[in-house]
Amino acid sequence: MPAEAQRTMPANLGILAGGGVLPARVAEAALAAGREVFLVGLEGFAEQRVLAPFPHEIIRIGAAGRILAALRLHGCRDLVMVGPIRRPSVLALRPDAEGARILARIGRAAFAGDDGLLAAVVKILAEEGFTVLGAHDILFEALGPKGLLSKMAPDAQAMADIVRAIAVARALGAVDVGQGCVVQQGIVLAVEAAEGTDAMLARSGPLARHGPGGVLVKLVKPGQDRRADLPTIGPRTVRGAAVAGLRGIAFEAGGTILAERAAAIAEADAAGLFLLGLDPDNPLEQGETQ
Repeated sequence: MPAEAQRTMPANLGILAGGGVLPARVAEAALAAGREVFLVGLEGFAEQRVLAPFPHEIIRIGAAGRILAALRLHGCRDLVMVGPIRRPSVLALRPDAEGARILARIGRAAFAGDDGLLAAVVKILAEEGFTVLGAHDILFEALGPKGLLSKMAPDAQAMADIVRAIAVARALGAVDVGQGCVVQQGIVLAVEAAEGTDAMLARSGPLARHGPGGVLVKLVKPGQDRRADLPTIGPRTVRGAAVAGLRGIAFEAGGTILAERAAAIAEADAAGLFLLGLDPDNPLEQGETQ
């Protein structure tokens, strides 16, 4: 192959895959753009059925040496980290020699919030010769747009709850706790921490008050590196919100991954929930209906 053609070809893409279907969506988009892909499924989180159509290997998260070696063997220079994982304890991590060296390089960030840890991981991957991209850099339509996506729209009470939830979510994000919360009639029913959105929704259901249902709001944390751990919602989130008795979901437009968009909107319409992308600085300006 001519050297000039080689220079213009995109680098092979490595995908560090957590749970859910998004790793497959990123892989499909990369393949459609002419990239070769290799997925490292993080053991205990990645789903075999999701990874099966693509070149992949499932490796436990503490085996950093094996992960890096697999990525290099498959010519991956660009990386995407996508799909939810739960941070293991240091004892459960069982790092290999390379993992132990990386933990030492991460230092105190290993015991900080998720943002601090992810920023340290991104920095180390760069030092190892990789370029970390956001899932939205590959899956261009992944980010939810501004505007009302559903048939149902929020009323004045729901918008008041959304404004309240934005303030709470921003306060949580500023101290690197979580990306979302549930508010009903001005009362904070639940906030998201290490348990994740699904568990938060399940926890909020029994706490619901009589009267109009609450709302789920998900935002990017202030100062968050958008290459990793963006807020994500999808059909399962919508189903969880419906079971919890909520009236709708609002998310940060342009900063939230909307997985399986058509299916998520269909779930919202079937359940009679609203699905709203907004600017947290101007939540009352809803933009155009999509």
